[in-house]
Amino acid sequence: MLPSLRVLLLVVSLVLVSLEASSKPQATSAGVSFAAPVVVGFVGGFVRHDDRVHSEVQLIERLREGYASDVYVQMFENHRGKEAHQAILRRLHANRDGALSPEEKQNARIIIFGHSWGASETIELARQLEKDGIPVILTIQVDSVSKLGQNDAVIPANVLQAVNFYQLDGLLHGQPQIRAANPARTRILGNFRSGYKTKPFSCGQYPWWDRLIMKPHIQIECDPAVWNQVESLIRSNLSLEARLPQSGEINSPLSPFK
Repeated sequence: MLPSLRVLLLVVSLVLVSLEASSKPQATSAGVSFAAPVVVGFVGGFVRHDDRVHSEVQLIERLREGYASDVYVQMFENHRGKEAHQAILRRLHANRDGALSPEEKQNARIIIFGHSWGASETIELARQLEKDGIPVILTIQVDSVSKLGQNDAVIPANVLQAVNFYQLDGLLHGQPQIRAANPARTRILGNFRSGYKTKPFSCGQYPWWDRLIMKPHIQIECDPAVWNQVESLIRSNLSLEARLPQSGEINSPLSPFK
């Protein structure tokens, strides 16, 4: 065989191997394959999903820019929970054969967060995914205000980790206590209270009526200390190598997740 032909065949072989490797799902060091991560956020009240005044929208934009096509990142209005649900199912359904396989469900890596009514919708979406048999690795609620017919205080058992940030200073304030429906399966990272009576600050870009009527509720939404923690939690859980708690070990005496 001519040398040039051998080189050409070698190049073609390397390209084919590279394409085959890139088409395979990513895996952890333990050999478990995971779907590409999904991050879904919900804005509160009647806020538009693309209103950049709001901290949660700014966070989504940073995540989208930082992870590019590696992570599905999307913000929704809180009344569009069904649309968010369908978007997640489409994202997980890699083989497009008509139904999600057990492997596609169990290998999901989903993070959901929101503010106010959006935080309530966060738990509602997690509950819908529980009915589908799909796990959620993290839910984050910021000053969660329960929507009619929803329960934002009880975290469904398909959620591995949940955290709640809230304030109690204003007429409109968040859910002060979340708990796990099944403590053996869900780790509550904490219920963290913020206070703005002694450290008030301005959210100057927000509408004046929000700042007047719902001042503390808006302050937690524009508080960089809170949202830096939210962002840190999301980024740390987006790593495919991050070790997640398994069922039964979350609250065990030897658990590293206590």
